[in-house]
Amino acid sequence: MTVTPTLTKQYIEQRGEGYWIVQTRISLDSVVYAFLNGESPESIAHDFPLLSLEKVYGAIAFYLANRELVDAYLKEGEAEFEKLQQSCRDKNPLLYQKLKAAQTQKHNKV
Repeated sequence: MTVTPTLTKQYIEQRGEGYWIVQTRISLDSVVYAFLNGESPESIAHDFPLLSLEKVYGAIAFYLANRELVDAYLKEGEAEFEKLQQSCRDKNPLLYQKLKAAQTQKHNKV
């Protein structure tokens, strides 16, 4: 019996404007931010049980091979998130203050 190696395999797919791990609802962003925060691939796989270690390494390899593109994509996402935060602050400052206080309280417990 001979085994034929897989020479190329897709780990990332583009859906609309975003990038996702193939056959999952997990965004590339999630893996890349964890990687950039110093988490090991094994730790990332543990945190995302739907991802095999192979898929985590595939996502990291995709990021490293396309760093400029992915970094620009992440910056666009961060800018959009900031716009949404600002909109929330403007529309309902009291709710925003409560949410930030809850977030701070949760962070202090960890």
